[in-house]
This record gives sequence, C-alpha cells and structure tokens, in this order.
Amino acid sequence: MTSGSLAPFAVRGLIEGFYGNPWTREQRLELVEFMATRDLNTFVYAPKDDPLVRRDWRTPYRGNDLERLAELVAQCRRHDVELVYCLSPGLSIRYSDDADLDALCHKLASVAALGVTSFGLLLDDIPLELQHPADCAAFADLAEAHIHVVGRVFERLDGAGLVVCPTVYRGSGSEQYLARLGPAIDPRIDLFWTGRAICSPTLDLPDAATFAETTGRRATYWDNYPVNDVAMTFELHIGPYRGRDPQLWQAARGVIANGMELYEASKIAFATIADYLGAPDSYDPETSWRAALREVVGEQELEAFAVFADNVRSSCLEADDAPVVTRAIELFAFRFEQGEGPAAAGDLAALADRLLTAAQVLLRGPVRNPALINECRPWITAFELGATALRRVAELAADGKLEPPATAELRSYLARLRHARVRVFGDVVDMFLADLTNTHVRPGELLALEGEARP
Repeated sequence: MTSGSLAPFAVRGLIEGFYGNPWTREQRLELVEFMATRDLNTFVYAPKDDPLVRRDWRTPYRGNDLERLAELVAQCRRHDVELVYCLSPGLSIRYSDDADLDALCHKLASVAALGVTSFGLLLDDIPLELQHPADCAAFADLAEAHIHVVGRVFERLDGAGLVVCPTVYRGSGSEQYLARLGPAIDPRIDLFWTGRAICSPTLDLPDAATFAETTGRRATYWDNYPVNDVAMTFELHIGPYRGRDPQLWQAARGVIANGMELYEASKIAFATIADYLGAPDSYDPETSWRAALREVVGEQELEAFAVFADNVRSSCLEADDAPVVTRAIELFAFRFEQGEGPAAAGDLAALADRLLTAAQVLLRGPVRNPALINECRPWITAFELGATALRRVAELAADGKLEPPATAELRSYLARLRHARVRVFGDVVDMFLADLTNTHVRPGELLALEGEARP
C-alpha cells in the first residue's frame, strides 16, 4: 500500500468490512470514483458476509462472482486506487494442514491473476484458542500458528503486499500476542489495529508509538467508524470524524475507515475522514461535516437534513447526542418550574415546529438523493415522532395542563419511540417524556408499554 501523494498518511482508505449485506457492485464502482476525487488511495475489500471471503474462503471465484471482482479491479486501476483483497479463513482453517495452506494461497493467486497486488489475511473475530487437535499438537498457541501461516502465505505471494489483521486487534498495543507475532513476521508485512477499543473514541499518538515499538512496524488503523453493525445497528453514524490525533501520521502508516451497510449514509462520514487524512493539522470536524452534508445531501435539502443529523450524533466518537434539543429541554424545564410556562411553551413549540418542518421536507418532498433518505428513513420517522411529542408537550404547557392526568397521553409517544428501536435525540426526549408521565419502566414492563404503540 503506497502513495505518491504529499498527504502525511501513506495509506488513506476505506474498507468494506462490516457484518451485514455487502454493498452492490454498482455501489463499489461508484465508491472508487468518490475516493479518487478525495485523494483516498486504498480500498480494502473484506465484507464479513460475503461467503467467498469468509465462510467459503476455499471456494474459487467463478461466473458472475469472478466478473464482478474483475470489474472492481479494473475500476480501481483506472482511478489509481489500490485494491486490497482480503480473505478471512480463521473460523475453519487448519493451520498445520498443508492442503489448507495450499487452498488459501491458490485462492489468493487466482485473485492476483486479475491484477491485484495487495492482499489481506484477516484473523479477527475468531476463537483465541486453537480448535483443531492437529493444530494443538503442532503449535504451542495461536500466536505460533499465526506466525507460521503468515510467513508461509507471504513467501508464496511472490512480492505482493500483505496486511494482516491479528486476532488481538485492539488494546494498549503492548499485548503479549502482538509482542510474539510482530517481531516474528517479515517487517514488510503491515498490521491492522483498531486502537484502544473495537470502536475507539480516540486514536492517540502515544498509543501508536507503543504499537510500533511492540510490533516493529507502524500501525495501519482499521478504524471502526462509521460502521454500525452488530450491537450498533440502532445508531446512524453520520456525524463527523473526530478524536483522531492530528500528529497520528508520525507513528502510523495510515487509516482505513470501515463503512456502514448503509452505503449512501456512509459517504457523509467518509468525506470528513478524507479531509482529516489529507490535512490532519488543519482539520475542523464541524466545517468538514457541513461541506460533506452539502455534497451528499444536496443544497435543496441541506438545512432540513442538517437539523435532523444534529439529533443523531450518537456514536463512539460523539458524546453530545442532540445538543440543541438537549439545551432546549433543559431550559424549558427550568423556566417552567420558575413559573414562565407560557413563554417556555412558546420557545419549545418553535423548536418542535422547526424539527417537524425538517422531517416533512425529508419524508414527503422530492429529494435529490432518495437513496440516502430511504436508508435514513427509520431514524427520520422516529425524529418526526419525537418532534411531534415535543410539540404536544408545548401545547399542554401553554394550556396549563402539563400535569397528570393530561400528561398520560404522552405515554403513547414514549412507547412508539421505544418501539422504533433506533437512537434519535440520544436519551433526552425519552427521559423527558418518562419524567412528565412518571413512566419509569422496568425491563419486564417494556412489552406492555410497546403494546400501546401498536394500532
């Protein structure tokens, strides 16, 4: 993975490495163009649920699958984007079996015949102990088995590049597994690393330096943002890239950012990631984000989408869930307690109307990027519901009825928001409605509350 760019990071890229439905061939081809216009130079192909990459890694490419891959290789070559093709054999490979090593190398060689010169061997998300009896007899532990297979594969790649995702791919960077693996494999082999956590809130220069010292090479960060798979599927990661040290390039080869299954929505974060990777010293998350929204969403719906997006900031990178709405609810509650009910109600109603207008533009008007809106629709629908609830709170407050039994009707809004199972407004609207209705629900009572949400 090399680059002739003057950008400080040698490797600047994206990875299709999520659990879920892989992107379509058309989306990948478009993404390569998207990357090329932003000086992103590396696309890592590693979808977890592509059978030919993970579950059926021994199976060769044929027919439409071969044609699809060849098309992607050609597209990357046209746009000077390096394609890193990955295999994830760790769930079933027998490290001591020459036949399995041959199958692995033959699969990589068949892809190399298409013109691919960089490969990834992904050993992540597998058991930490050896499974096959023959492997247990042949190797002292997993690290020794991985040293063996990585070395054999690299020897047979005949000069092609190799990046490895170790089984221990997060932490302090000084883990024993890394201390064994790094010094024992060829220094030309790159290693992926996610930082302190699977989805790291920050990537810091001192940690990168620790990793480099332990492994004998600078990390290539597999950054799990904006990915929202597995336990994060209820979050919509469209906020800006943040929390990355502006000097990280001094101790890291680069960053590969993992996308969401939601392809169009991923492009918002991708655009901000490209800005950071191109000029980390001058990168400003909010300025970059506004520009990304304008480009991906379009000018016509920009303001409406920006209002919505400000209320779905929740992610491992962003602690401030819905800053404007949070402050407005806090101010409303304070003023209402101070006897300023009508004025407080008026301000809350004005905010709710602004949110509702944004939702209506996105859900009911013609839009420039309908694919983006369709991907975000569950969150936009919940956003509209929350805004409607705030509008009703304001109406009750204006009429002097913001107390039981009148507030009981707000329970249905709370139930429907919880039933939507998407994260919008963080916890602030949920907590606000629960407090107003004295609805503090234990886990066992959630189904009953959800019943109120159903017609």
